[in-house]
Amino acid sequence: MTVVAAIALGAMWLVFESGLLDSKVSASSGPAGDQLAQLKVAPAGSMTGYSREKFKHWIPQPDAGKNCNTREAVLARDGQGVKSNNACEVTSGSWTSLYTGEKVSDAKGVDIDHMVPLANAWRSGANKWDDAKRQQFANDMSLPQLVAVDSSSNRSKGDQDPSTWKPTAQGQWCVYATDWIEVKNSYALTVTDAEKKALAEMLATCK
Repeated sequence: MTVVAAIALGAMWLVFESGLLDSKVSASSGPAGDQLAQLKVAPAGSMTGYSREKFKHWIPQPDAGKNCNTREAVLARDGQGVKSNNACEVTSGSWTSLYTGEKVSDAKGVDIDHMVPLANAWRSGANKWDDAKRQQFANDMSLPQLVAVDSSSNRSKGDQDPSTWKPTAQGQWCVYATDWIEVKNSYALTVTDAEKKALAEMLATCK
């Protein structure tokens, strides 16, 4: 076999293997599998020009109450027995972290994580958005894009995708992957090959 033929055969096998992965995931994982199969695969883009300031976050959320911003609204939504003062500052409550299962009883130990990190979004298509769309993404409570978690796991995750970071609570892998896929699908963001494979593996844990 010539080198050219070998390369062509290898490329055909990658396409075939990818198709098999998509069909298996879709068949076994329902809507999330279908959405994963639809995501465009592309290499991670450049970080050139990125800054968190380009994703204005923690904007006012009047529907959550007077003086409330996005962080405070998510704390109230995701917590149990949450109480706040007139300035919308949380004074008590508890939160169970999606990533570790750890229960946190002090709001200062809770981070509001962007399910798809802002930097990851930038590398997968958000660099082409205008400021209004980036602000929407950074404060979107209509999707599972914002979640209250323990600060340690949030900082461990950073801007990594599921190919390099997963929740330590493996029982949450199905939810994590499903939420990640829903956000990326809703905003037409791309995934890398490694990211897609990791998401497929996590969806395989769904029951």
